[in-house]
Amino acid sequence: MIVFRKSAAWLIVLGLFSFGPLLARPVQTPASQIQVARQFLLAVARGEWAVAYGCLAPEVRQGLSVQQFRVAADPLYQQAKQFGPTISLYKLGYRLRDTQKPQPFVAFSFKADTVQAYPHFQLDVTFRDSTARQILGFGLVPLVAPPK
Repeated sequence: MIVFRKSAAWLIVLGLFSFGPLLARPVQTPASQIQVARQFLLAVARGEWAVAYGCLAPEVRQGLSVQQFRVAADPLYQQAKQFGPTISLYKLGYRLRDTQKPQPFVAFSFKADTVQAYPHFQLDVTFRDSTARQILGFGLVPLVAPPK
């Protein structure tokens, strides 16, 4: 009888270890705006136009063909060829405009450009609101060093 109880207990423990991972599937959290912006910019830097285009919000894709997107993203692609595809988070926040709602943005800089006192460019990505995970706008913003 004692042998049976020990065997049953071991079977229960074995069952929990076997099926536990199946029952406790982790819930996959959606990517953050920083992650989405980074994936988008890296895709552009590598020239993966279809991947980058797929990150755009539907209303942006509706008004922008893939060819137009390539032309708009080409300055960023060209700078990535010069500075390399490695990017670093530069800043993030909200842009406050006069008549519009605050617009979240994420900005990166080329890592090779950050070894200087002031980066030359800011790789800018904007979103519709704080919950959006599709890109509303992007650009390569030249930065001017502050006067000494």
